[in-house]
Amino acid sequence: MNGKVWLVGAGPGDPELLTLKAVKALGRADVVMIDDLVNPAILEHCPDARVVRVGKRGGCRSTPQAFIHRLMLRYARQGKCVVRLKGGDPCIFGRGSEEADWLAQHGVESELVNGITAGLAGATGCGIPLTLRGVSRGVTLVTAHTQDDSSLNWQALAQTGTTLVIYMGVARLTDIRDGLLAGGMAPGMPVAMIENASLPQQRECRSTLVHMQADAQAFALKSPAILVIGEVAAARAVLPMAQSA
Repeated sequence: MNGKVWLVGAGPGDPELLTLKAVKALGRADVVMIDDLVNPAILEHCPDARVVRVGKRGGCRSTPQAFIHRLMLRYARQGKCVVRLKGGDPCIFGRGSEEADWLAQHGVESELVNGITAGLAGATGCGIPLTLRGVSRGVTLVTAHTQDDSSLNWQALAQTGTTLVIYMGVARLTDIRDGLLAGGMAPGMPVAMIENASLPQQRECRSTLVHMQADAQAFALKSPAILVIGEVAAARAVLPMAQSA
């Protein structure tokens, strides 16, 4: 009899942002397949599970997706409870739906467990609301890293009037800037570049669209980082610091 695969979002890094459902799944796990960006502290919730590292990061040596598929299938067919632990949310640039579909095609039950995405947590940690009455009626989440290495239609994104939250964009700041400017976005549009969202070492660099590439270089911005582009990125709300329970 096949086991079950849980496709679990580990959140942006802060282990206290893990959901209760994720904790329960980890507590049942026989095998945990963990991505590179998952905080190792989260593994305290599955002390008896076998941990298999299957990291995938742009510009680094990565575990092939086909191998991850086969490994999930092998353990599930052994009747094991498998947790595929992903950074952020499994359905926001996390291949969660792809993996769920593949498992279903091979007769394996799976369940998706949402996690807090880095774009939201990082912005909140900097006092930035992604939507704000009278300022931004919506938010658009995009990745600057595409499967075929093609460029997004930044000109069209510039016309949405929403807050843009861009993942995996550190290596493409020049393309993002030039595309948004070509689409008519104001050169002075506020930008927040947020590194290591939700972690103690989170850093932020405030800039404007026209200056963001130069400011990021001076700041030595590194991945993982997200970009928040829009009027809300000028906000510097004073938020109370969360206290550990």
